[in-house]
Amino acid sequence: MSGMTAIVTGSAGGIGGAISQAFIEEGAFVIAADRSYSNANIRDDVLNTKHSKLLHLDVCESQSVNDAVTKAIEMCGSIDICVNCAGIGGRSPAVDYTDEVWDKVINTNLTGMFRMCRSVGRKMIEQRHGSIINIASIGGIVGFAGSVGYQASKGGVIQLTKSLAIEWAPHQVRVNAIAPGHIATDLVMKQWVIEPQMKQFFESRTPMGHLGETSDIVGGAIFLAGNSSRMVTGQVLAIDGGFTAQ
Repeated sequence: MSGMTAIVTGSAGGIGGAISQAFIEEGAFVIAADRSYSNANIRDDVLNTKHSKLLHLDVCESQSVNDAVTKAIEMCGSIDICVNCAGIGGRSPAVDYTDEVWDKVINTNLTGMFRMCRSVGRKMIEQRHGSIINIASIGGIVGFAGSVGYQASKGGVIQLTKSLAIEWAPHQVRVNAIAPGHIATDLVMKQWVIEPQMKQFFESRTPMGHLGETSDIVGGAIFLAGNSSRMVTGQVLAIDGGFTAQ
């Protein structure tokens, strides 16, 4: 990945952070974007290195997305890779799922991802190359109780991925998705405290018998980002210990 530039949304989170670090180790220059990075401009502090910069980006706001992509291009000249990791949960029985929670989850996970794809896609079409990797979920492939909005959003991500892959393939822009299983991120582990049965549920139904770590996702991201996957587009790579094979 030497010489490539990647922008990773949700980079303050577990999966986004792990992918950002892995890309840096593979030689890419990484623009780590997240709404938790408070400044609107590229920060220059100890978290930044010559291999990466932090950028404020809120996928729930179109202007924020467009401004961030513009800044990234001004700084680097091109965006070769975009990894869309920004997302939230939203646990509740369906009959108690409020409009507010539904709207927030869909706006962040699905509409926000579309905003990012649209903005980055314009540049990639112009430069006639690029790889977009959308982080979906096994929840977009199979059903389980208590996360109706989240699963609907991730199902939408998968169809968004396939649709854009077909539309942008003539421009040599590839769009793929990774569908992680139940990964032990900080966010997930906090939910285990509230719902301890959740961990047992996924462990008992994962054929490999254990849950994944954020490091388990990076290999798939590296493959989909680089030239080794130049004929791969419109695909969903499940990294789930066999969960969706059942």
